[in-house]
Amino acid sequence: MPARRARSGNRRAGSRRPRSRRQASRRRRLLRLLLIVLALLMLVLAAYTLYLDFVIRKQFEGRRWALPARVYARPLELYPGKAFTARRFERELQLLGYHRVDTPQEPGSWTQIGDAYLLITRPFVFWDGKEPSRRVRVVFRNGRVGSLHDMDTSRGMDLLRLDPVLIGGFITSRNEDRVLVRLNEVPPLLVRALIAIEDRDFYRHHGITLRGMARALWANLRAGRTVQGGSTLTQQLVKNYFLSNRRTLWRKFNEVIMALLLELHYDKNDIIESYMNEVYLGQDGRRAIHGFGLASHFYFNRPLKRLRVEQIALLVGLVKGASYYDPRRHPQRALKRRNLVLREMAGRGLITQGVALAASRRGLGVAPHRHSSLARYPAFMDLVRRQLRRDYREEDLTSEGLRIFTTLDPHVQETAERELALRITALERAYRLPRGKLQGAMVITRTSNAEVLAVIGDRRVRYAGFNRALDAVRQVGSLIKPAVYLTALASDKGFTLATPLRDSRLRIRTPQGDIWEPQNYDRRYHGDVPLYLSLAHSYNIPTVRLGMQLGTAAVIDTLRRLGVRRYLPPYPSLFLGAARLSPIEVTQMYQTLAGGGFRTPVRAIRAVLDKSSKPLRRYPLTVEQVIDARAVYLLVRALQEVVRQGTARPVVTIIGRPLMAAGKTGTTDDLRDSWFAGFTGNYLGVVWLGMDDNSPTRLTGATGALRVWAHVMREAGATPLRLRPPQGVREVWIDPVTGQRTSDGCDTAVRLPFVTDTEPEPVVQCRKRNNKWWKRLFGL
Repeated sequence: MPARRARSGNRRAGSRRPRSRRQASRRRRLLRLLLIVLALLMLVLAAYTLYLDFVIRKQFEGRRWALPARVYARPLELYPGKAFTARRFERELQLLGYHRVDTPQEPGSWTQIGDAYLLITRPFVFWDGKEPSRRVRVVFRNGRVGSLHDMDTSRGMDLLRLDPVLIGGFITSRNEDRVLVRLNEVPPLLVRALIAIEDRDFYRHHGITLRGMARALWANLRAGRTVQGGSTLTQQLVKNYFLSNRRTLWRKFNEVIMALLLELHYDKNDIIESYMNEVYLGQDGRRAIHGFGLASHFYFNRPLKRLRVEQIALLVGLVKGASYYDPRRHPQRALKRRNLVLREMAGRGLITQGVALAASRRGLGVAPHRHSSLARYPAFMDLVRRQLRRDYREEDLTSEGLRIFTTLDPHVQETAERELALRITALERAYRLPRGKLQGAMVITRTSNAEVLAVIGDRRVRYAGFNRALDAVRQVGSLIKPAVYLTALASDKGFTLATPLRDSRLRIRTPQGDIWEPQNYDRRYHGDVPLYLSLAHSYNIPTVRLGMQLGTAAVIDTLRRLGVRRYLPPYPSLFLGAARLSPIEVTQMYQTLAGGGFRTPVRAIRAVLDKSSKPLRRYPLTVEQVIDARAVYLLVRALQEVVRQGTARPVVTIIGRPLMAAGKTGTTDDLRDSWFAGFTGNYLGVVWLGMDDNSPTRLTGATGALRVWAHVMREAGATPLRLRPPQGVREVWIDPVTGQRTSDGCDTAVRLPFVTDTEPEPVVQCRKRNNKWWKRLFGL
């Protein structure tokens, strides 16, 4: 029995040893598998860390931010004797964000003492050099600049140039905007305050703090969701710069790894400088305000280095929640937050208790909010963008920090906006048009150099949609007639302003076999009419006869010389405006006329600088003579008669002073389009009114667009058009009925210019006063 039990015990022991060996082997395999998995995880983690390291270094060592281009209006330049009112000067200072004080002590401040304005200008880097800050005294007398005085040198000034108004920018698809600052440009107090409030251990940790992470983890566990981040400034920078705002464990994991890597590669000063340029600090419409550099201007209209203690505290307080503590929308919240920051600054020894108490008693001091400059002049900005695309890629405009200097005149632009809106509303009411349906567009240039001063593309002047000034291609009606008459005057066929044109029934067979019979607007015939009066009264039949005599090819050639590039139909109807052009194209056409036959492309840009203020490209004036100056002079004199006694007579009544403007009305079939194009001594303007669905407006050029033009010119300060005849032109007295030369003593005589050797000869006696019908007809 004992022997049997011993044998059975040996068998059980033998069976346990293989089982234990199998279990040990299984544990070794499991351990080996776990080690392999762990090694793979470590390998994946290492690879992922290397990937994150590559992402950080690639973006952080290259161009860290896409800097939008900044677009400026023309700088205001004043000189003694310039026609410029004190009221306009104050408005310009308002647009620039200069603030009125009792005693100017810093750049961007001004005061008024009687007729004198005392101000300290801001320094600014232009395309032709740096303009320093100056203490100046400007005196206005009788609507002009009386004197300019430099108060630092106690000397008179020949010219004062202010910094230009920022009118917009081309931002990225993320709609972020910022003004980059270097750490040495930031007030030290702002840096210390930011660290004290947001990350007091910033200079001691390596990107993360375990205590902060543990505190955030406990808060999240208690809440059952992610409610707290426990982030250092480095982690906040990583989150804002590289990651999304979604609160997830995976994002937090990435944030921790990337924060450690960022601290590994870059020093603290580089990180804090980047943070100060990246942090979100507010919203301006669709434009996001990033960085303290831009926030300083956005909230206080001053650079960082000129911020006061309470202003620094407010900006630091906004880091916690720029929308929640928005000082314009929630001033009480913002004030409470700012004062808390001031107390913390005092508690940390950054400022004294007395300074903190005094600062907390002051108001927020936030500058009045101005509408986002990105949407202030959308139609003009559209023109600038299109002209820039000839030389720059779209990504250059939204990322390279270009500084673009344009030709826009804020005074002219705002005057045109106001008057267009007022006149359209009045016309809708007077003609009982559907409310809000009548649309309009306007382009204004400087007569002397084709610089675009104003563009309006919609009756809603801030609307950034369809730009009618550039894209509304409509029939132009009688606006095209000057090209017909210019073709005649420039030809060798002997046409003069006094040449009689036949106004009688006219029937023309078209290539399709139809009969076209043009009619005058008044449905009457006027017999033989001098060429200049045919244009002044916009008679259709004489114009068509003249065009047929010259040929469509010759008229189209003239239009090409004037700057029209669009397709023009080679049919007789072209002579009456059966061509479609946009307002900007009409502007180019009339600009060549205003330039005396010298074609200057309309331009909206003067210069482009890079982000370091180094000139990249200048847009100089280009001039090409395309038509005989003598013929153009004769035509412009006839266009002055359009305003003096022709279809544009209401201009004289509306403006109320002799402007001697030259212009032309335009009306299309069924009164669908109302046009006026005209120029004065300093401004050229083109106005279009019509319906987007091309329905009738019941407006002629004279009853619609002309009235907008005249009111704009009156309010904008248009100057008289004083023409100087070119060499080879002389003036003589003419009998307008016979077209013969007469003496100035004749009752019916008019003085007309002629190209030398084309004037009528000889002098005839005065006609008797038996032509009262003529006077009634032409107002002579």
